[in-house]
Amino acid sequence: MNITQEFDTIAAIATPLGTGGVGVIRISGDTAFDIAEKIFSKNNLTAGKIAHGWIHDNGKKIDEVIVLPFKNPHSYTGEDVIEIHCHGGINVVRNILDLVLKNGARTAERGEFTKRAFLNKKLDLSQAEAVADLIHAKTRNFAVQSAKNLSGVLGEKISEIKKDIFEVLSKIIAGIDFPEDVAEPEYSYLIESFEKSLKEIDSILSCAKSSDILRQGVKIAIVGKPNVGKSSLFNKLLNVQRAIVTDIAGTTRDVIKENLDWDVAITLIDTAGIRENDEVGKVEEIGIEYSKQSADEAELVLFIYDASRGMNDEDRAILDLIKNKNHLTIANKCDLIEKPAENAINISVETGMGIEDLKNKIKEIVCNFSSEDMEFITNKRQQDCLSKCRESLSQALDAANAGELQDLISIDLKSALLFLDEITGEVITDEILENIFSHFCIGK
Repeated sequence: MNITQEFDTIAAIATPLGTGGVGVIRISGDTAFDIAEKIFSKNNLTAGKIAHGWIHDNGKKIDEVIVLPFKNPHSYTGEDVIEIHCHGGINVVRNILDLVLKNGARTAERGEFTKRAFLNKKLDLSQAEAVADLIHAKTRNFAVQSAKNLSGVLGEKISEIKKDIFEVLSKIIAGIDFPEDVAEPEYSYLIESFEKSLKEIDSILSCAKSSDILRQGVKIAIVGKPNVGKSSLFNKLLNVQRAIVTDIAGTTRDVIKENLDWDVAITLIDTAGIRENDEVGKVEEIGIEYSKQSADEAELVLFIYDASRGMNDEDRAILDLIKNKNHLTIANKCDLIEKPAENAINISVETGMGIEDLKNKIKEIVCNFSSEDMEFITNKRQQDCLSKCRESLSQALDAANAGELQDLISIDLKSALLFLDEITGEVITDEILENIFSHFCIGK
């Protein structure tokens, strides 16, 4: 949908399809109230007042519902909005949606409700992106951080930085346009202002890595020789029997992945045992290559060996593969040895010995990847805009330090402002909008 296109009335199911207590159909647009009154048993819907009745189709009752009417601009989209809360069966919500569409609405595109909220200035673009983050949050921690952006924390900070830069730019332009009445600002003032804005941008960008980890999660791969307890440890950390465990070498032939929520979204990966000998078949050989690839891509590698047999050359060769990665060395089957293994976390998957200590150590490392108390959360698009803004400001600072003409400095300041405007959406293109909202679900 083009930004300048006149809005028509849209509708979609706003709750997941499936059997449930309640389903919601959302209608937004100028004819939302007209459509609702055609299919609802009660007329004269009043904004802000809940109505109870029946949805009907030519006198045939479809479902008993509650209707929530909202008049513009006091709605999520800033338009007239009707929400129909019905029973949550798949066919019930589909029947009502079909009836709404038959009476003049069209099916909403992905994210179109939130796109309209943005275009109607109910949300800035950073808040709109926070809606998607909140919906798709894989962990409670990321959901909390996303809610901060939805409340406007990032947008407010960007506005503060823009205000400071604009103030400096205004003084420069005033000095250039009215040299007889207004003096150009001192270069010392420019330098101080630019350094302040750069520091504030750096404070946001310092959270970039943590933001990426919270959004994408952390991959943890378990590697080692065959029969050292990789799959058993995998099952133990998941608290379910997910991977097949036998005493036959090479039981695990493929990579197995499962997700955990330990404040950060964790993808736990069980891999095929790594070994090099003539007994390795074609399938197992492929599995071993996948194991090496998983270890290479993981943010943390759990290297496990059999403490009852001690570490041999094969173990050391695997350890050498991951020496430059974040890794933990784990000695399994420690219930079978008299003295604890050195330079390793001692566990026994069989008895459960040391498992809680291992979990705590993993959580400690994972939590270092991201800060729970970080002030700002950003996505790649926002980080790119901030980096480009920083580059323009740095050029302005270098020019101010060199005492260059202030009309040249103003060019860099205008460029910096444009990049900040992209974050909150004052400057935006159809292509960027479509890219952002295409990742939303239909109905939001």
